[in-house]
Amino acid sequence: MTLFSSFLPRRPALSPSREAIAHAARRPEAEAFAGLLTRATLPENLTERAETQARTLTTHWRTHAETNGIETMMQAFPLASPEGKALLCLAGTLLRIPDSATRDALIRDQIGQGDWHHHGGDEPPLFLNAASWAMSTSSKLHAAPGGLRGLAMRSGAPFIRHGVEKAIRMMGSQFILAETLGQALRRHRTAEQKGFSLACASLHGSAQTAEEADRARHDALAMVETLGRHGRGQTLYERPALSLRLSSLHPRFETTQRDRVMNEVLPVLVMLAQRAMAANVILQFDAETGDKLELCLDLFDALCHAPEIAGWNGLGFTVQAYDKRSLPLIEHLVALANETRRRVMLRLVKGSYRDEEIRHSQARANADYTVFTRKCHSDVSYIACARRALEEEAALYPQFATHNARSIATILALAPEWRPGLYEFGCLHGMGETLYTPLVSTRPRSAACRILSPVGADSHLGPYLVHRLLENGAPTSFINQVANRAVSLDALIADPVTLARAPLPHGSPDPSLSLPADLYGAERQGAIAPDLDNLLDLENLIAGFTATARVFRAMPIGPAMPRPEGRARSITNPAAHDDHVGVVIYARPRDIDAALNTAEGEQIWRRTTAQERADCLDRVAVAIEQDRATLLELLIREAGKTLANATQELCEAVNFLRYYAAQLRQLDETGRHGAPLGTILCISPWNFPVASFTGQVAVALAGGNAVIAKPAEETPLVAAHLLSLFIESGLPPAALQLLPGEGNVGASLVADPRIDGVMFTGSTAVAKTISRELLGRTGRTGQPVPLLSDTSGQNAMLVDSSVPLDQVIPDILTSAFDSAGQRSASLRVLLVQEDGADELIERLRGAIIERHLGAPDRLCCDIGPLISAGARVRVEAHVDRMRRAGYPVWQPDMRVETLKGHFVPPTLIEIGRVADIGQEVFGPVLHIRRYARHELDGVVDALNATGYALTFGVQSRIQESINRACARSRAGNIYVNRGIIGARIGTEPFGGRGLSGSGPKLGGPLLLPRLMHGAPCPLEAPPEAPVPATARAFLAFLEPRDPPSARRVRAVIAHRLCGLTLDMPGPNGETSHYMLRPKGVILCACESWPALLHAVGLALGAGNQVLVLAPDNAVEWLRQVSRQLANVITRVDPGALPECDAMLIQRGAESAEQAALTVTAREGMVVPVYDLDTVRPEWLLSETVITTNEAACGGDITLLIQQDP
Repeated sequence: MTLFSSFLPRRPALSPSREAIAHAARRPEAEAFAGLLTRATLPENLTERAETQARTLTTHWRTHAETNGIETMMQAFPLASPEGKALLCLAGTLLRIPDSATRDALIRDQIGQGDWHHHGGDEPPLFLNAASWAMSTSSKLHAAPGGLRGLAMRSGAPFIRHGVEKAIRMMGSQFILAETLGQALRRHRTAEQKGFSLACASLHGSAQTAEEADRARHDALAMVETLGRHGRGQTLYERPALSLRLSSLHPRFETTQRDRVMNEVLPVLVMLAQRAMAANVILQFDAETGDKLELCLDLFDALCHAPEIAGWNGLGFTVQAYDKRSLPLIEHLVALANETRRRVMLRLVKGSYRDEEIRHSQARANADYTVFTRKCHSDVSYIACARRALEEEAALYPQFATHNARSIATILALAPEWRPGLYEFGCLHGMGETLYTPLVSTRPRSAACRILSPVGADSHLGPYLVHRLLENGAPTSFINQVANRAVSLDALIADPVTLARAPLPHGSPDPSLSLPADLYGAERQGAIAPDLDNLLDLENLIAGFTATARVFRAMPIGPAMPRPEGRARSITNPAAHDDHVGVVIYARPRDIDAALNTAEGEQIWRRTTAQERADCLDRVAVAIEQDRATLLELLIREAGKTLANATQELCEAVNFLRYYAAQLRQLDETGRHGAPLGTILCISPWNFPVASFTGQVAVALAGGNAVIAKPAEETPLVAAHLLSLFIESGLPPAALQLLPGEGNVGASLVADPRIDGVMFTGSTAVAKTISRELLGRTGRTGQPVPLLSDTSGQNAMLVDSSVPLDQVIPDILTSAFDSAGQRSASLRVLLVQEDGADELIERLRGAIIERHLGAPDRLCCDIGPLISAGARVRVEAHVDRMRRAGYPVWQPDMRVETLKGHFVPPTLIEIGRVADIGQEVFGPVLHIRRYARHELDGVVDALNATGYALTFGVQSRIQESINRACARSRAGNIYVNRGIIGARIGTEPFGGRGLSGSGPKLGGPLLLPRLMHGAPCPLEAPPEAPVPATARAFLAFLEPRDPPSARRVRAVIAHRLCGLTLDMPGPNGETSHYMLRPKGVILCACESWPALLHAVGLALGAGNQVLVLAPDNAVEWLRQVSRQLANVITRVDPGALPECDAMLIQRGAESAEQAALTVTAREGMVVPVYDLDTVRPEWLLSETVITTNEAACGGDITLLIQQDP
């Protein structure tokens, strides 16, 4: 069998110029910048000429600029101000909200925070007065008694809403020429008379469904026809142009879908180009994000070679100078033009997506950025590219699109005397006409300029308006600075070459912007992932795969393991039953005994210093990175992972190792480490067979423990390979042993008294069984054997109608169907506000149809198989049950290739209540529940009532709704305005509570100390942090009555950890807040008065509710407490013990131990039972992480307002 023979899309070999582009993608900034500075440096006489011209142009702009536009407004309301942020949110959202109630709520939420009236009055211009009047009126009414809610009841809210909507439309009118192309052509006549030519662009964004792509294609064809009939100009260079966004023409405009895109889009482009050629209309490819560049070039190259338009000079391509590939890209366009004997129109821009490109690289853990991090480097690149373009008059027709007077002046100084057809400038409608008017209106003309004018309806206005507000509001932009009279003329026209020579060494990146691998500080380096959009990276990655099927083996592994015996069981590919991946021999009782004896006697690792242990973990991380190809092959074949999922998992494994290595060093340096617990059993799952296995083993080893790893029976092969990497990296063989097998192997290990701790990831039911087995057991340190479990989740995402669908649909798709829904964090329940729910569900269906369900041995695969036949049967049984019960069920058709594996199509099921679902469904099934606006609290409560509390998402632009939902949810990981999967190690520690796990969180600060004996809490609260009010009241109650108990309580509540919040490191545009919250309800079961008071103090010190189980003589004090304490402390009957989140018991107390048996015997969640003598305060707290996409409203303002250092 030939493996991965069809993995990459079919394509011709890269030309040398295309290879140069791919090589340049993520070069270090200094290397990419090296040749640009020299090329952009002008002779002294030309520099003087450019400076004089720039001063003239800028003075003209400041003298003649309109004062009633967005530029003035952004000076009044800067981006970083509350008003500026509100403007961005309203501009991007308000006009797309379908219902009036949510529009009113958004206005109330955003406007109420700003000082809008301060900017109004008689003196400011009309535009600013109109906008600030609408905003300030809303703000005043919001602050008045009854606010906008009361006003709405008196029919006044529509008046306010219409005022704010009109202000948004006024802002949009500066940048959008017209709603239809016919109107645009008529309105352009005035600019045409001044000497400007026209380029039009539709407001279509990237398509997500076939219907959206069809609409964009139809509009493009219609626009060519209209421009041809009604556009003016004689020569091609005077004729109008159509600027085309290629990603609007196909719902899967991605590298992974190259075959589809080429087959489906290229014929459309050929037809469009033929009509444009007949109509004498320019066809220009617009700028896209960097990950789409290779695909855009594939289409452009193919179009230039199309015989139907041979020799036509009307094709254009946009180059973004902030991209490190810009100069090699121009060289390729020159080569292409010469090869196809045409003149290519080159539109050169500075770049439109800088903050998005940076965030994208960080999220994907790429080696470097594709863009320059300093603005002056982009400006220098622009001049270098312009100079190169001017050198190729026969091959290129340069179109220099810029709003920067210094850039314009430099090009005028570099270029020969202008004549028609030599080159032209370009600007955006509403942003540069004043700057260019002196050049195009004089006779003879000094230059030509084309205005790019977007055309479209208000419903599509939001994203484009946000981009323009960001550009006008960014303090580094020329437009913002020219409107800011505090910026001197000298500073405004400063030579970027001079600015770029200041930082030493030349070309060094912005020091305030860390590389993706350096986001976590000096303590550890993050994993680096290959760039799956880079053709060379992909080819190098696949080259490491074996051409023929390898057969892997797994068996019990350990230094004293008996010779393997028993039947070798076959492991097959879940996506292709005919792919025999390997064989496994299960552990037998004598193997288990040998492993336990070896682990119990292990001393080498136990005595290894913390520094040496950390170094070993770091070496394992390197080994995983170096053995990437084998591990990827195993993940794809044994676990059914797509390449994207597999590469992400390897990065997660590497990050686990480096995180725990760094934490171990830190604990050692601060004297906060402890002694090993002994032998830790790690039971890892099949859905993350590398990351979960490595994370469990790494943290247990970091604690100095010996580890016995019991991998899932479905994925033993990759576990065996990982173990070999640990041993090859210098780990003593006795410190890590492997016992593959079915559940009985794990059960035998759990039952053995030589096990001193258990880490488990899997189902809640199995975790509950383990907890029963461990109850009452103590390890070799004398403390109870801990169970650290990460289990299931009934995870939900709440989406209200304020969220643009084009932003939320991708988050829903990845959250629900990535990994075929086989993540514990996968989205199971979609809560959709009923206003607009029909459109969301329809678009979601359309987007699902475009996903590729199939074998992951091809790059185009989006959704792979379920892990086994049993998993498939369970999911199908649930879908059938729901269908029979009358719930609407929707599924797309499946391809023939899925018949060879365990596939289930992405499934949508509409439900009436969250409780209708039952238990977690581990597969690609999304339940949709519509809710009314007033039901928000109720639907979150319904989620909490399921008992699961792993992940929860909120998608809203209304901060009040976000705050309410986050505060109400019990989930351990909460995500705001982003997907709910993909928690990052050390940034978003992962884990839940209740039915979703017992904690501590994986990749968080509390797990490693939990696997050490005597390790203090690694977290410290500031001295000013408050002690919970109930704990203070309890202490005040005890002090006059029982001073010895009061002293003990004062000691156990002094930690002040409840409410502690830490800002976690992470990518730009996101914030992650790690918080310690009360665990919930703590059952304190004791027999003596002092022990009970001690237990109650511990529970109250963590902010919890307390249940008391004790004899009468131990609870006499309870009759004397204040009402405040009586509300949080309740005595319970041993015959009717209520639900609790944890237990504190007095060792040796018979009634307490019986209560623990009762609670543990129940079905449901794992209830940790802690010994009062060994419990630590942090164990009674719940870890919560709230991660927020701060860039959801259009961009990362922090990056946008960042100045070059």
